[in-house]
Amino acid sequence: MRVLGIDPGLRLTGFGCVDGPAAAMTPPSFVDAGVIRLVASSGPTPSIQSRLVELERDLTEIVERNQPDLIAIEALFTHKDHPFTAVLMAHARGVILLVAQKSGKEIVELPPADVKRSVTGSGRATKAQMQASATRLLGLAEPPKPADIADALCIAIAARQRALLPLGLTGGGA
Repeated sequence: MRVLGIDPGLRLTGFGCVDGPAAAMTPPSFVDAGVIRLVASSGPTPSIQSRLVELERDLTEIVERNQPDLIAIEALFTHKDHPFTAVLMAHARGVILLVAQKSGKEIVELPPADVKRSVTGSGRATKAQMQASATRLLGLAEPPKPADIADALCIAIAARQRALLPLGLTGGGA
């Protein structure tokens, strides 16, 4: 089962692809990962509209290149101190969901705390803990950088685990 994980952002959108047999106990292997940089490190910040066009173009190419069975996207969350961030993030997520839907692939959205709990054991894991987990679970030589890549890989790993678990064993209440 090949899973593409996406960590949405309007500056950096992380992506990570993992693969492995459809067996829950078989660890995944690394396929591809990186970031879509939507804002240059210098110069004027492009408009939201132009960043969204770039995101759609680049993400379409990534989906076509990796041919995932499942596309996993971090679910929208809000922070009481930064409510406007959720509004901006929703723009990127809308484009990501559009590309995923147009690809015809199965789509799953995972809350950040569920991803963190799945790969680290704690729903409040730090960026460093997520990088360490991605490194360990995929047998990488060094932690993925920037952290957006590790987050995307962890989203893919968590989605694969969830998809391969037999019904009723996900830890949810009945």
